[in-house]
Formats: sequence, C-alpha cells, structure tokens
Amino acid sequence: MTYSFRKLLILVAFFAFGSMANAQLPNEKFGKPSSMEWEFNGWGDAVNADAIILCKTMTATYQLSDQVFSNTQGSDFGFDNLQDFSKNEIDDSSILVKYEFRLRTKILKPEGAKHANVDITYYDPDNNKNVSFDELSDLKVRVFNKNEKGKVEKKNVNTASFVKERVDANYMVVHVVVPDVQAGSIIEYQYNITSPRPTYLYDWVFQDCIPTVRSKCDIEIPAFLQFKMNAPINKLIKSSVEVGHIAYDTNRTDMKKGKTCATNHYKIVGDYILPTDEKIAIFTSQILTPKVTPPVEMPQGSTHLIVK
Repeated sequence: MTYSFRKLLILVAFFAFGSMANAQLPNEKFGKPSSMEWEFNGWGDAVNADAIILCKTMTATYQLSDQVFSNTQGSDFGFDNLQDFSKNEIDDSSILVKYEFRLRTKILKPEGAKHANVDITYYDPDNNKNVSFDELSDLKVRVFNKNEKGKVEKKNVNTASFVKERVDANYMVVHVVVPDVQAGSIIEYQYNITSPRPTYLYDWVFQDCIPTVRSKCDIEIPAFLQFKMNAPINKLIKSSVEVGHIAYDTNRTDMKKGKTCATNHYKIVGDYILPTDEKIAIFTSQILTPKVTPPVEMPQGSTHLIVK
C-alpha cells in the first residue's frame, strides 16, 4: 500500500453531516442502563414505536502474531516502511479478526416484546474440515426490569436454550428468544466472534425495523491490508479515520521488544435513526488485493445481527 493509497482510504472514509443537536445519548458501557435510558421513550415519530434500540455497537480489530510476514527482521510496521513490507509473503493463518458486538433494546409497549428476540448469523461451513470457520463465543443476554418500588432487577437468560439452525452450506444462525419481557423492559445482548478470515469484514447495518438511538462500528485494520471502505452516505451518520497502532502477539523469545503495526482506524456513528430515514445505511468493505481466497458472501438480504 502506497502513501497515496492511504490518503485515498482517508478520503473515501467520507464524513456525513452531523446528528440530532444536543440530543441525549445512551450509555455505551454495558451492564447497567443509565437513568436516561430508563426515562427515554422515543423522539419524533419514534414515540409511536413498540420498541427502540438504545445502542448497538460493533468493535473489530486484528490480532497479529509475529509470523505474519516472511521477513520482518523484528522491526515495527508503519507507513514509512510500507514498501519493504510489501515484499513479504503474508501468512494469513497468523491473522485473526476479533469482533465484539453489543446491543441494548427497550420495550415500550406489550406488543413490542417480539423485538426482544434476535438472530445472530455467523460463518460455519457444513461438513468441511479443511475450511476455517468463525467462532461465536461469550454470548450473554440480560433482562432489566423495575419492580413496584422502582428498584432495578436484573435476570440473566440461559443461553444454552437458544436454538442453532443452519442457514445454508456456509452459515449458521442462533435464534435468541428472551422470556419474561414486558413493556418497560431493557434487554442487553453481548457476544464475540473470532474469525480467521482477514480479507473479510462483517457488514454493519445502521437502520433496523425499529428506531435506533445510537449505532456505532469501530474498526482497526492493519495498513498492509488494502480495503475499499463503503461507509453510508446519510446525514445522520458521521465517519472518521485516523492512523492507529496495534501490538503483535509475540511468540518469539529472541525479540527484545514487541512489534507494532500501523493501522487505519475507522469510526462510523449514527444517532437517532428511524427505519424510514432515507435509504438503508450499511457499512461495507471489500478487499482490493486479497492474499487468500475471498470468502463467500452473507446470505442475500441478510446481516449477521437481525432484530426481529
């Protein structure tokens, strides 16, 4: 990747034009809904909704071992020595993509209880032991309710009862069904996906079938991977990119210090999005110079996280 290409990446990670002025926003830290979220019942046309998504986030970063390149000579990898590193062969088996997904939904009306259920789709080829697959882990679901005295009560949902189903030869879906949901309930979901497919990134859909207060994806990509980033052009969504760094997982005992790799760090945030706002806003990526076989696509019309 040349310096000019890095500048091009920055330019195509375009910027949208602001969000609702002086709007209240939910707490992105999971585990304890804020007082704003307990009191919040929508805005504008959203006040008539059965349920709202308070916050949904995707964080993705790469995990690199020190065997990624054939000849790194123990040096850090940055934009200034990009040409030297381009001479190396990349061992894709030394690269993992680590995803963290979080979702918080509030039920506003009894008929909105159905929106507590979600589907999580992930890559897991059928009966093919020679193909790498994505691993879904650490799935946790909690339901928060307030009792007659206004005290918050938290209940952890037994995730072992969730049903897995094969979508097609390449994808599995976990049907998350949440019991004991009522008007006023707040439901939190969190899970991780570990993927050995460095040339593929999951799409991120900002809009859903119910209003969304905050939707955010945060992706940090090693500079040696050339992606075309297609962030959504939507006045409610803003994008930024900056240079960052991630540390290698060092396995060699002869290294005096851990190496780092320069990254393009993307942040795309959408606030107060209605299902009817303009066109559907989706953040997508496409590898420009894949070092390994490009993975299969997601099922047509689907995203990995669907709120029912």
